Amino acid sequence: MHALTENILAELNTLLSDMHDGGYVGPSVYDTAQLLRAHPHPPDRVGAYRWLIEQQHEDGGWGNPDFPLHRQVPTVAAVLALHEAQPQPEGAAAALAAADAYLTQENDPYAEGIPDDAPIGVELILPQLCRQAAALFPPLAYPRYGALYEAESARLGKLKSLTTVPSGHPLFHSWESWGRSSTEATPDAFGSVGISPSATAVWLGRAYAENSAAPHERTARYLHKASRATGVGIDGVVPNVWPIDVFEPCWSLYSLHLAGLFSHPTLATVVQTLAANIQTRLTPRGVGPAQTFASDADDTAIAAAVVQLSGHSLTFDPLRQFEKGDLFVTFPGERNPSLSTTIHAVHALSLLGTAAPAARAYIENGKSADGVWKNEKWHASWLYPTSHAVAALAHGMPSWRDNDVLNKILGTQHPSGGWGAGSAPTQEETAYALFALHIMNDRVDTDLREKLASVVARAREWLLARYQPNQLPVTPLWIGKELYCPQRVVRVTELAGLWLALNWDALHADVGDALTEPQGERI
Repeated sequence: MHALTENILAELNTLLSDMHDGGYVGPSVYDTAQLLRAHPHPPDRVGAYRWLIEQQHEDGGWGNPDFPLHRQVPTVAAVLALHEAQPQPEGAAAALAAADAYLTQENDPYAEGIPDDAPIGVELILPQLCRQAAALFPPLAYPRYGALYEAESARLGKLKSLTTVPSGHPLFHSWESWGRSSTEATPDAFGSVGISPSATAVWLGRAYAENSAAPHERTARYLHKASRATGVGIDGVVPNVWPIDVFEPCWSLYSLHLAGLFSHPTLATVVQTLAANIQTRLTPRGVGPAQTFASDADDTAIAAAVVQLSGHSLTFDPLRQFEKGDLFVTFPGERNPSLSTTIHAVHALSLLGTAAPAARAYIENGKSADGVWKNEKWHASWLYPTSHAVAALAHGMPSWRDNDVLNKILGTQHPSGGWGAGSAPTQEETAYALFALHIMNDRVDTDLREKLASVVARAREWLLARYQPNQLPVTPLWIGKELYCPQRVVRVTELAGLWLALNWDALHADVGDALTEPQGERI
């Protein structure tokens, strides 16, 4: 096991050291379909269409069947891309027929309202796609997805009232759904419109059509780099978001902290280097997922936490500007608040030595009926906000424990040993479960600690059976315009979880019956 632990640390070191290229993000059906529809000269048209068709599931839809709320956007976009393709790619006719059957029988998740965990920008994106596709598939016509149209109208009304939309504003991330002319948007320093390949591809198509003198080549280079970041190897298959040059190191270091690895001597140099870079980007206005994107409370909170954990002190409070009543808003004017944003803000403020009692109460009152945190805006699995909520609420509170959370995690372990919100467990979600158990282990009595050790042993065997060195994950669980996978972030999480499971006995060996702070790093 010692050799495996060393291999895990070496891979973590490599992953963290490579976080200077904008980030790795898995491929997106929606963004690839929009690129094929809009790009004046798709680089590898044949390869991209073949890839698109290969992503269709047996039921005729695109997107993970375990999470039906996130299937409409990629499915309708793929249908439009295949229908509009001239000449039609091989297999397109069969794919369209299967999609027709899927769309005809699919339940409408927006008949009564918009769920909190709906895709980002869905109120702008899906109505527009459906208007374009209704002639092909009449079931997609209004009032299908009816609640979205009212929200779309309200959002567009607010847009019209703005004299200008500042560069980097979150609305540019969905520019393809509301922009009319390339003159309305200026690509950022990366060449992107809103760090969105789909928005950028649509902008590029408009610029060509309008014979604009805009920076076509820089934008085309951006799309090429974004495609390369997927690791698929097909120029034209693009991710849901890119770059994530701030988000990627922030969330990776945060996962290391949850596993007790942030201060590990093997990782010390690269962790301190990344933390120092994050500190230079964090200003009183906060920080966003990329250098060119608007600041938000979520990235700001994680960045502040990481800077504080690295031993540096902030001379300003970048979070209070996002405070609204008893919670923290990710972006001003967002459709609905994110539970995990408030969780991260409370954790960061606690690390900074500042109390946020109203926000803490908001988190504690935000649990679902089964005792955990669900309906998260940025992640499809309840294990993500739950593990982070445990970390936030437990920090600095040696006697804190939540039996509902503990029982839910213990009761939902799959017979195989892993955890997952879908039909099968994933390494990422199993890591989140282990992070939460790690924090709570030292707050329970001897009998329950023995049970936790047995649970962790099963998880360890499950993780070991699936461990492959230097293998980036592919399962998309993060919520964007469709579900996506920030691959390095998830891989760091997976490895941190496996390291924790391998070292569980040593980390918790000297814990007595008294309730104490967790050994190692203080959560």
